[in-house]
Amino acid sequence: MASLASLGLGKTMERKLHAVGIHSAEKLAQTGSREAVFRLKAQYPNTCVVILYYLEAVIRGIAVKELDPACKAELKAFFNRLSP
Repeated sequence: MASLASLGLGKTMERKLHAVGIHSAEKLAQTGSREAVFRLKAQYPNTCVVILYYLEAVIRGIAVKELDPACKAELKAFFNRLSP
């Protein structure tokens, strides 16, 4: 089982993901970026859309700059529905 640290997300993000029940790279992939951010936003209201982009990129195994504009637009629309 690969650790979250192996994904290069940083200690703070690793701690936050642990707090919402995501303890490994495999669990993050299984959970998905949207559900992970949904959980993060519930516990950490200041979570921003960029976190969603980074989690999606990590799951796909690409750099965030490689996410295509359509994907980013879809993710942003999802994120905006989370905010009141």
